[in-house]
Amino acid sequence: MEIFEKSFTQQEPLSEAVIERCAEILRGGRLHRYNLAAGELSEASQLEEEFAAFQGCDYCVATASGGQAIQLALRICDVVPGDRVLANAYTLAPVPGAIYAVGAEPVLVEIDHNYHIDCDDLKARATASGARVLLLSHMRGHIADMDRVMAVAKELNLQVIEDCAHTMGAKWKGVNSGNFGVVAAFSTQTYKHINSGEGGFVTTSDPVKAARAVVHSGSYMLYERHGARPPQSAFDRIHHYTANLSCRMDHLRAALIRDQLPRLAEKISRWNQLYDTLFSALTEIDGITIPQRAQAEFYVGSSLQFRTDCLGRQEIPGFVSACLRRGVELKWFGADQPAGFTSRYDSWKYLPDIPDLPQTKQALAKTMDMRLPLTFTPQDCMVIARIIAEELPAAGRG
Repeated sequence: MEIFEKSFTQQEPLSEAVIERCAEILRGGRLHRYNLAAGELSEASQLEEEFAAFQGCDYCVATASGGQAIQLALRICDVVPGDRVLANAYTLAPVPGAIYAVGAEPVLVEIDHNYHIDCDDLKARATASGARVLLLSHMRGHIADMDRVMAVAKELNLQVIEDCAHTMGAKWKGVNSGNFGVVAAFSTQTYKHINSGEGGFVTTSDPVKAARAVVHSGSYMLYERHGARPPQSAFDRIHHYTANLSCRMDHLRAALIRDQLPRLAEKISRWNQLYDTLFSALTEIDGITIPQRAQAEFYVGSSLQFRTDCLGRQEIPGFVSACLRRGVELKWFGADQPAGFTSRYDSWKYLPDIPDLPQTKQALAKTMDMRLPLTFTPQDCMVIARIIAEELPAAGRG
């Protein structure tokens, strides 16, 4: 019996160059982003400039986590306690958590069978709720038809915040994910496209929103120590009315990200080779369905989702367990109870209003989720596919 022996959570080692750079920072003892020697450039400030240039936007603020980046994005879009915020129902728990953290209420929107937000349902729920902000999660790297999403947003006068935790480096019709809405949030948590343990960015080309993000992040009026920052006039308008929320990025994490950012394009190429190899192999298996990617989408294949259409719901736990015994770790997004990072929208019981979303439940009912770390090879993907191909019919036989 073939066994897969690599870990689905093991990341590549960081470079010796950045390990030495971090050692220099530690020997200096100055870890806080504003604790600088005379004439010294902050790692975080340089990173903000570099990420803004990479993203093709005017302003960038580095944060302590991706979740904090989403919270800042909501606040600088004037979301206040009691507001309602539209969000696609297929996402991970930090997204509704960020809405909850600012005192707002999520208005969950259906997805379609391609894991994209349903624009018809978006229009209906936006109209019924009066919500004026859409927090659009590009969940697991699946980018919706952004032409249509933005047309709906324009029609209904919605501010769009893009959660790009899974789409750093991805594009729609050649435009970087994150450059469609007024604000975007990114993550550099270990399992994202750049690994700093925790970390994130807020990006925008709106100077007042950028100034508010800088102050919210905890800048202590040290605005000049930020890289991709707006002019002083933007700060003069808002600094007395903007709270310090202390969610800055430190020098160490900034150094880790700066080292990896120039190699992101090469990493994306390798991820997509893994994804395309596994996609081709799995689509040959009877009973498995994988949504086709739109031609307009340039994706980053750091994970893969497929549906086990040949299995009943009661057979899926056995299939997942059988694959795990052979080293293949699958997560099931259709389970009634949350497990690890995987949860369905109706398990977030702290939310004040949890709707019944039958279309979303149907899309997720048999959805399997699999990480593709860059420690894998295309040959590894073929082993994974063979194991799935062998265990799927066995699970169907009971």
